[in-house]
Amino acid sequence: MTKPTLLVMAAGMGSRYGSLKQMDQFGPSGESIIDYSVYDAIRAGFGKVVFVIRRSIEGDFKEVFYNKFASKITVDYALQELDTLPEGMELPAHRQKPWGTGHAVWVAADKIQEPFAVINADDYYGAESIQRMGEFLSNAEQGRHCLMGYRLSNTLSEHGYVSRGICEVSDDDLLQDITERTHIYRTDTGGIVYQTDEKEEVALTGDETVSMNLMGFTPEVFSTFERCFIDFMKEHAQTPKKEFYLPSVVNEIISSGEAKVQVVPTPDSWFGVTYPEDKAVAQQNLQKLVEQGVYPENLWQS
Repeated sequence: MTKPTLLVMAAGMGSRYGSLKQMDQFGPSGESIIDYSVYDAIRAGFGKVVFVIRRSIEGDFKEVFYNKFASKITVDYALQELDTLPEGMELPAHRQKPWGTGHAVWVAADKIQEPFAVINADDYYGAESIQRMGEFLSNAEQGRHCLMGYRLSNTLSEHGYVSRGICEVSDDDLLQDITERTHIYRTDTGGIVYQTDEKEEVALTGDETVSMNLMGFTPEVFSTFERCFIDFMKEHAQTPKKEFYLPSVVNEIISSGEAKVQVVPTPDSWFGVTYPEDKAVAQQNLQKLVEQGVYPENLWQS
């Protein structure tokens, strides 16, 4: 049985943290969120982790993480640069913004020949979520991908609005569509709403299934990513801030009928650090998980 790979989208980390050497510590022994994701992946039977990074943080990244992980799981890297483009495509002169999460997956194509999961580097997904993804990918069939479905109320920040991909799911747990809602928040009365472009509030229940970019694919999907990115470039290359997002590729997979995307529900709560105030909440959440026995006090102490 082929062990799946974990693809970690980490190219944006340097811009958020200034330098990886000062990277935020969340766990009781100074662990980063990446530490927990890789730890969970090892427990779930993943055999390799591929970090998508920028050349400018490559040295720092390897210094911080390589020795920690290399004896426990195969580690590789893929570089995501503005000029990492399909053959025949040219970088627009004024482009400065990274191409987006869909591009981050595509740049790892030559590093991955097995079923793989995609995560954001600075998001915590939960041990059970990674375990369920590992089980799905260990029995993966070509033409059948996976999306980990979180309950909306388990993914909100108490400190501001968030963007979420709200999923339409069929009765047989297949993804039908992902709709991005960019302003979701709790109201003063405790309700959950999203704001439309016209600034109108639309009520949500909190039970909606949302995607947090924990997705699983079989490797033939890379050709779809390339095709979609080429189409994106033809249409939007001259739009400086337009990004090529992972959910847009998933929607293309569904609408074209080339594959099915199964939604696997998870009871886990997701958390990330969208706002500075979220850091203390993340630290408290991880401390609780340690106290509950989900993780040891020190992840890597042998």
